[in-house]
Amino acid sequence: MTPFEASQRSEEICRMAPVIPVLVIHDLAHARPLAEALVAGGLPVLEVTLRTPVALQAIAEMAKVPGGIVGAGTLLTPADVSAAVQAGATFGVSPGATDTLLDACEAADLPLLPGIATASEAMALLERGYSVQKFFPAEANGGAKALKAIGAPLPQIRFCPTGGVSLANADSYLSLSNTLCVGGSWVAPLDLLERGDWAGVEALAREAAALPR
Repeated sequence: MTPFEASQRSEEICRMAPVIPVLVIHDLAHARPLAEALVAGGLPVLEVTLRTPVALQAIAEMAKVPGGIVGAGTLLTPADVSAAVQAGATFGVSPGATDTLLDACEAADLPLLPGIATASEAMALLERGYSVQKFFPAEANGGAKALKAIGAPLPQIRFCPTGGVSLANADSYLSLSNTLCVGGSWVAPLDLLERGDWAGVEALAREAAALPR
């Protein structure tokens, strides 16, 4: 997969809903009902971060849910890429980007949403062919004002800001012309998962899916 093809696919994925849930799964039993609730609520694109021992198994379970598009977040190494693809991930997300990681994703035909925090990083990825990028950590890097400023001289890049994004500030990002969607964890709070309140998760997903952009 070329960087151009990867960016095309990433853009298609990012346009499917205004919010991509960023999920940290600790209990494998939560994986499938969580995915079902989010998809039913209108958020089909799911990012499972590789931060827990059951993350890869969770990806495999969520990939079975009809209508779901499951990706792996926190990709750092070629080994992560290989494991994610084997588990059934159909896209990847990374906090940053290295040539080694980009090479691995391209070789594995895995569309990657690579992370950037500065204009120089955004330009380096654009030079390689990646025109769809993740702005991370969004709030710590100045929030929507910073993303708007970065986007002014780089109008050909589209972003998915993630990190500190919530229902309260999502609008400030989604109103920007260079923002395709946002990534956020607020749609799957741990207390709802632990209680098995999948109706509550679905309600949060519906609220997020209705955000204007």
